[in-house]
Amino acid sequence: MHFSRRDTLQLGLAGGATLLAGFGATVFMPFTARAQGKGDSYKTANGSEILISPISHASFVMSLPDLVIYNDPVGGKALYDGQPAAGLVLISHEHQDHFDPETLAAIVGPDTRLVVNPSVLEKLPADLKAKATAIGNGENTTVGSVTIEAIPAYNTTEDRKKYHPQGRDNGYVLTVDGSRIYIAGDTEDIPEMRALKDIAIAFVPMNLPYTMDVDQASSAVAEFKPAFVYPYHYRDSDPQAFAAKVTAAAPDTKVVQGAWYG
Repeated sequence: MHFSRRDTLQLGLAGGATLLAGFGATVFMPFTARAQGKGDSYKTANGSEILISPISHASFVMSLPDLVIYNDPVGGKALYDGQPAAGLVLISHEHQDHFDPETLAAIVGPDTRLVVNPSVLEKLPADLKAKATAIGNGENTTVGSVTIEAIPAYNTTEDRKKYHPQGRDNGYVLTVDGSRIYIAGDTEDIPEMRALKDIAIAFVPMNLPYTMDVDQASSAVAEFKPAFVYPYHYRDSDPQAFAAKVTAAAPDTKVVQGAWYG
């Protein structure tokens, strides 16, 4: 389903109800909203607004009423021109498509906080390290009204384990005004992902050899059944094939296609 530049759409998360019934599982969000810098609009379980603006690959901006979150910001400051200033930066792991000290230096302001995994903390320059909190798998912290839990992110296929060894990298579950948002980071379809419950919005990667293929990603999503899922970090993988498989296996999960690659 494609929406024209004149289309507008609000996506409600309260109680799992949505305004997308009848539109099918593959959702192209209103490009008018994106062009105006407003992002994709969702309502939390308690009625607050979440705006999500895909930037590139694994980078996106999430705007809440009291906090603006930049996830894995890389690619230089110009990509974030027009976005609100970052109050919180999340970094999942140390690879260069997720962690870029030059971009961080350009976007981190006096009041910005960083939440990172322990290996990234050790690689931060001193000025950014002073603003950072490191949490490892199973740990949590709070920034403003947002609770952040570090979820494991790792490879399970033998010849891929060198990319993301178990225990080093993070995914994150954010609790925002009663709604849970899952950012998978770089991972395969691990048991910890499949066991997730009550996820409103999920971001799931799929590119080989670094994460997983379309079958793994769609199978995992069909098991934990988020209300909405963004395929991201997919490069040459086929997000439409992912959407079709999710539709067949979990028709209540809505797939949202972000403009990650131009």
